Amino acid sequence: MAGTDNKQELLAEGPSIILVEPQLGENIGMAARAMANFGLIDLRIVNPRDGWPNEKANSAASGAVYVLEQATIYPTLREAMEDLNYVVATTARMRDGFKQVLGPQEASLNLRARFVKKQKVGLLFGRERIGLRNEEVSLADDIVTFPVNPAYASLNIAQAVLLMSYEFLKTKDVEADILPFAGASFEEAPKEHLLGMFNQLEEALDARGYFRTPQKKPVLTENLRAVLTRPGFSEDEIQVLRGVISSLDRFTRKMPRGAGSPDDDAHRKAQKEAAKNG
Repeated sequence: MAGTDNKQELLAEGPSIILVEPQLGENIGMAARAMANFGLIDLRIVNPRDGWPNEKANSAASGAVYVLEQATIYPTLREAMEDLNYVVATTARMRDGFKQVLGPQEASLNLRARFVKKQKVGLLFGRERIGLRNEEVSLADDIVTFPVNPAYASLNIAQAVLLMSYEFLKTKDVEADILPFAGASFEEAPKEHLLGMFNQLEEALDARGYFRTPQKKPVLTENLRAVLTRPGFSEDEIQVLRGVISSLDRFTRKMPRGAGSPDDDAHRKAQKEAAKNG
């Protein structure tokens, strides 16, 4: 293939590239080619429409088949990002919410800074037609948006992957002391711990009527996740928060911890009895 040189060192590093429900094998292949051009290797594909492996993806990869051969397929986005510490969602349109919005260069510097600190980082890309849904963006830590023509903000997956891969490679020789993220004094927890806390908190709130109508629940859930993804919790901090949620879920003001078993609470007894009897 033109432009390849087998005598040169093959770059294979950087953030995981996560494609959410891509529709066309050709786009997956061209995304892999963009990754190979700029030294990225970890491709994660969530529920590809046409299944996997995909011959059209191999054809479009144009020599970058090694990226596709190592690609991992996931049934859900949550599973695709569980082991990552920091994830940036890409979007070409404005979003409401609590997320920090970065440009490609700033986002890439953040990714590089965390990467050199041995954190596992990722970039999230949406579907060809509708991009990422709000609930998917809410699982990321930050948003990156592209400075495109406002009247034609239409990048396909491969173009977006190429743009971010290029920006990340440009940061390779940036001095560590000028990177924007100096690194916390703790290691940020993998996403599986944070997602587990989301599940626990949302179930506890749901049981108490916090999500007052089904129509409001998606927005309230997205806002809650957005707030909780901003700080970058350590595993110990998440354990503290989950302990708080467990106490709120299990004990009441009338029956605090240490006052006896929660089963002694008459109100809880009546609830349990009602549930048992249907």
